[in-house]
Amino acid sequence: MLVFVLGINFYVKGSTKDDISEYAFKSEGDCSILVLGAGLFGDKPSPMLKDRLDKAFRVYNNIKSNNVANTSRRITIIVSGDHGTKEYDEVTVMKKYLVQKGVPSSDIFMDHAGFSSYDSIYRAKEIFGAKNIVIVTQKYHLYRCLYIAKSLGISAYGEPAEDISYVGDTYREIREIIARNKDFIKCIFKPLPKFLGEKISLDGYGDVTDDGVEF
Repeated sequence: MLVFVLGINFYVKGSTKDDISEYAFKSEGDCSILVLGAGLFGDKPSPMLKDRLDKAFRVYNNIKSNNVANTSRRITIIVSGDHGTKEYDEVTVMKKYLVQKGVPSSDIFMDHAGFSSYDSIYRAKEIFGAKNIVIVTQKYHLYRCLYIAKSLGISAYGEPAEDISYVGDTYREIREIIARNKDFIKCIFKPLPKFLGEKISLDGYGDVTDDGVEF
């Protein structure tokens, strides 16, 4: 059993490692930067989530600065996380953080039902119609996310957030091995996420996802 679990773990990592690189996204078409939730400290992003958002901000600006001649190209950000209750709202905190850093509210779409990595990536394709995505999260997490994206037929690249130590890193690495195995099996059967809903076009404005919040 252990050999089987470790075998899947190495396969998922090995099949996606070449798609992880700093500022390596080369597509000339529209693209979306997908930022995955990672918890809150009160009404602020957790340290891990803050690093993801800071990297997404840098990636957004990098693509914009290399896109001066192509004014028709759309670069958007999808912040996807847990907004399962009124009291706990990852995505509004994520969007507020990016808006405060200078990203136009209209370029940021909120996915309120990103309850897992699989759900977030599935919904990026099926709800938002994203075809080319740059996934921003910590490197250990990117292998699994990129494997899910490939399995769902999405063109995806991984941009690693800052590589620093966080509290609980050892536990997180062990948990991730199990998660890679779980999502490997999920990607075979491709179940629907917990919630779907009406489609939201990335050709429009991210403000349609604001859920009554002003930014």
